[in-house]
Amino acid sequence: MLAFCRFNEVFDFPGIVGCIDCTHIAIFPPHVEDPNHPEHIYVNRKGFHSINVQLICDSRMKILNVCARYPGSTHDCYIWNNSNVQQLLRNLHTAGHRDYFLLGDSGYQLQEWLLTPIIPEPQPRTPERRYNNAHKTTRSIIERVNGVLKMRFRCLLKHRVLHYSPEMACRIINACVVLHNICIDQNDIEVDDNGELDNIGYFLNLSVTVHKII
Repeated sequence: MLAFCRFNEVFDFPGIVGCIDCTHIAIFPPHVEDPNHPEHIYVNRKGFHSINVQLICDSRMKILNVCARYPGSTHDCYIWNNSNVQQLLRNLHTAGHRDYFLLGDSGYQLQEWLLTPIIPEPQPRTPERRYNNAHKTTRSIIERVNGVLKMRFRCLLKHRVLHYSPEMACRIINACVVLHNICIDQNDIEVDDNGELDNIGYFLNLSVTVHKII
C-alpha cells in the first residue's frame, strides 16, 4: 500500500505499485559446448553475451523484485510471463482487487494489471496524450534505477563484463540488488550527474560485502 500511495503522491498517477523493465548485464561467453549453458543462447539482440535481468521498482527507486536467471537471448515478455509477480497480480485482479497496476514500456503486452503506452502516439491535447505523458514520466523511474544500480556497482556496466559463469554472474547481480536496496533504505551513496559516488570509502566496503554475500 505504501508504494501505491507514494506513486500517486509523487507522480499523480493513481493505482501504480511499481514500474517494470529489463536490462542486460554483460557476461563472459560460456563455453560453446557447455551442455547446461550453451554459448549461443546468451547472445542478446545487440550482439553481446548477457543475462537479461527483470527489475521492478517503487517510487523511491527501491527494487521490489529482481529476476536474474535468463540468458540474453530471452525476450522481456517471456521473462514477465513466467514471473511470480505476474501470477500474483493476476490473482489479485481475479479476486476483485483491480486497482493495482505496473507500468511497462511498449515491449510488453497490455494487460489489466500492466499498463503500456498507447501506440501510435495520440494527438496533442487529448486524454490519450495526457495518459502517455504521465506514463512516460512515471515509468522513467525504472530507467533511472537501471542506471544508478550499474553506477553503484561498476562490474554491472557493459564494458566491464562479469568474468564468471552464468550462475555466479546471476548471484552477483542479486547481491548488488540487495546492497542497492540497503543504500536506498539508509539514504547512502548518491550518484551525481557525472556518475561519481559521493562516498567512495563506503562504496568500497559495499564491494567487499558483495563478495561475502555470493
